[in-house]
Amino acid sequence: MKGFMDENFLLDTETSRRLFFGCAKDMPIFDWHCHLSPAEIYENRQPADIAELWLGGDHYKWRAMRSCGVEEKYITGNASNYEKFKAWAEVLPYCIGNPLYHWTHLELQRYFDIYEPLSAATCDAIWEKANAKIAAGGFTPRELIISSGVKCVCTTDDAADSLEYHRLLREDKSFGCKVLPAFRPDKALNIDQDTFLPWLASLEKVSGEKIDSYKKLISVLRARIDFFAENGCRASDHAFMYVPFNRAGEDELEAIFEKALSGGKLIADEANKYRTELFRFFAGEYAKRGWGMEIHIGAMRNNNAAMFKKIGADTGFDSICDRSIAEPLSAMLDSLASDGRLPKTILFALNPKDNYVLGSMLGNFQNSETASKLQFGSAWWFNDNIDGMREQLKALANLGVLGKFVGMVTDSRSFLSYPRHEYFRRILCGLIGGWVEDGLYPYTPELEDIIRDISYNNAVNYFGI
Repeated sequence: MKGFMDENFLLDTETSRRLFFGCAKDMPIFDWHCHLSPAEIYENRQPADIAELWLGGDHYKWRAMRSCGVEEKYITGNASNYEKFKAWAEVLPYCIGNPLYHWTHLELQRYFDIYEPLSAATCDAIWEKANAKIAAGGFTPRELIISSGVKCVCTTDDAADSLEYHRLLREDKSFGCKVLPAFRPDKALNIDQDTFLPWLASLEKVSGEKIDSYKKLISVLRARIDFFAENGCRASDHAFMYVPFNRAGEDELEAIFEKALSGGKLIADEANKYRTELFRFFAGEYAKRGWGMEIHIGAMRNNNAAMFKKIGADTGFDSICDRSIAEPLSAMLDSLASDGRLPKTILFALNPKDNYVLGSMLGNFQNSETASKLQFGSAWWFNDNIDGMREQLKALANLGVLGKFVGMVTDSRSFLSYPRHEYFRRILCGLIGGWVEDGLYPYTPELEDIIRDISYNNAVNYFGI
């Protein structure tokens, strides 16, 4: 029987161990998609305890706790940090097979030198030992980033963000990791949501301009993209339940914008026409600047209306959409390519049924501008588990060029999430090592380079950092 999450965890063959320990393990980390707060990185505050580090904002854990019948008081409520930690410790043993179980113990091992499983029985001892380590130092956001081997972080930032903390961090030469903004204009695209008009007011405030037409909106957003570029931005990010495609002319767009501005309720066709043309504008601007454009497809958000009203978005009530995505995505990419507006693009599938849809779509629009200009993004959210990662890697290998893959992202709000890169690298090396031992690929120097490239180098080259 194998030891619990020992040094050979997920590495079942001699070749997989050789690849991981010799090539992947010590590569730096480029976290090119995450939800870390640049303000928290700049302020660099010492956390109070492990519960603050672990449980605040972690809707993955919150969902598991709710599934075990834990009262909301101990999840997002006013229970003490210790009580919340204890609730998580009691739940964790039941998460057998869930990546949360592995992530939790990788983080305990790597940051706290704790190798015993967390449970109700070990809760108090681990609470004391972890908090003693935190009190001894080394657990501020910057210290965790540096100790994790992270060279660059791309945060996720609204188009109306001031980027003040990115600028302050860039001026601080004592911090050895780049913290760059990534342009996330979802609120600009969601013209049919209640958030649109308040967001538009915030854009007017930050730009100092009155936005009373679609043409003016485009002008202000172009200036915002320039501002992000001046502050080091190399990536954009978009979240769609499905990629829209419904073309419209300038006069129709102005009428749609005016209707929304006056408080009118848009029909779905109007909102999709607006989203289509605004997204095409964004893509063209990204292409001019050499940015990478991430498209996360398939999240059905805020399904529990009562809980959304009570505690808001991003609190654990999202799931996978099963809507067909191939035709509108193809039409959108084709329109961009035909007009010379298609930037470097990374397609993320939340529904694993779409792995082969996206994996095969890539090859339609590759060219000599950039190696694997269109990428199949890493297994994301509900898929960043052993099975999900393996299936994404196999789909990309079967349909495209795995050796040019830009690799893993944390997609996280936690400064303790970097062992997820180790998790991915172990899965990668386990899969490829198995192929080598099955005689499907030779062990060559190029193979070692491929592992290093997927772990780090490909992403650095792709985004031009």
